[in-house]
Amino acid sequence: MASLKDLKNRIVSVKSTQKITKAMQMVAAAKLRRAQEAAEAARPYADRMDAVMANLAAGMAGQATAPELMIGTGKDDVHLVVVTSSERGLCGGFNTSIVRQARTHIDTLLAQGKQVKLLTVGKKGRDQLKREFGSNIVDHVDMGDVKKLGFVHASDIGDKILALFEAGEFDICTLFFARFESVISQVVTAQQLIPAAVSDADVAETTADDDATPYEYEPEEAEILKTLLPRNIAVQVFKALLENAASEQGARMTAMDNATRNAGDMIDDLTLQYNRSRQAQITKELIEIISGAEAL
Repeated sequence: MASLKDLKNRIVSVKSTQKITKAMQMVAAAKLRRAQEAAEAARPYADRMDAVMANLAAGMAGQATAPELMIGTGKDDVHLVVVTSSERGLCGGFNTSIVRQARTHIDTLLAQGKQVKLLTVGKKGRDQLKREFGSNIVDHVDMGDVKKLGFVHASDIGDKILALFEAGEFDICTLFFARFESVISQVVTAQQLIPAAVSDADVAETTADDDATPYEYEPEEAEILKTLLPRNIAVQVFKALLENAASEQGARMTAMDNATRNAGDMIDDLTLQYNRSRQAQITKELIEIISGAEAL
């Protein structure tokens, strides 16, 4: 049985930990508001641009002049998986959820005989994936020094992806990130960047209001797409980074709140145990005093 001094030291230690987790919860709550606003502000532009790219890809399918960046290489032998995660821990199962989804996707591709290459963004995701897929990691982006996330950071990642594609390193690129829903809900999302993923919903959205409207491009379509396609990659990566940032703070806020509550429960249990031990010790001392007095 622990001594009174040991119990008291443990209570003091847990109280110190509780102060830290409470402070981290408050910091995460403050950062969450700004991150959530940034993520929500980026969604309309990124979603619309992705839908337009998908619609253009559907219209140019089968054309000899269609750029590979839009319609792909025509093969699906080599896959590039981009996994975004956080640089710091103490955010519950945030990073583990993203890595688990990415690992499932990778295992499925490998089982089909495909070649998989990994580009990791964030330390925590890389640390988990390199245990099993270390030889598949072709590049890593360290975001540890980034204080305020900007489009330039997404553009750098987009340039890495484009450089690999232009070098013929992969055929299909899929991005994994956590979409922010609420403080307690972050949905892991897989988005195909190259080639543009075409869905009936995207096509319907872009043609709902102007079904039969003809368009004339100035300059030519090829010239527009030459600029627009690389920018779309950076835009989608930027949206993913913003969603991840908001999801990370939401997960950390929830995790630190749970940790603070658990610390409180532990303090209550230790205090009760301390009081009982102290009472038992006092009772024992009284019995010894009484027994000694009776012996005289």
